[in-house]
Amino acid sequence: MTLMTDRISREILLAFWKVHILHHAGAGPIYGQWVLEELRRHGFQVSPGTLYPLLARMEQQGWLQVVNHGKRAASPKARREYALTPRGARMLALLRRQVEELHREVVEKAGEG
Repeated sequence: MTLMTDRISREILLAFWKVHILHHAGAGPIYGQWVLEELRRHGFQVSPGTLYPLLARMEQQGWLQVVNHGKRAASPKARREYALTPRGARMLALLRRQVEELHREVVEKAGEG
């Protein structure tokens, strides 16, 4: 692959990973190591150096929030659990509609041709 193709692929994969993260955060709190294992289970090789900044950006966007369960983190490296925010839930609902439409267009209609 060329460098440009690699960058495009990476950008697309980052978007897929965000949808996947929002989906699971909608079911309950998630944490980085679990997300890494979940994405790997689906065949994505994501490094912690990619995932943790992605989670931080999603938090900055207001889609996720760190939940402490009333406890202060023992250290900066302590496990951070993330929950879906109301803004994240709205984004997830929008993305689900868009993914469904995209699936109809790209997958279902491709089978008709």
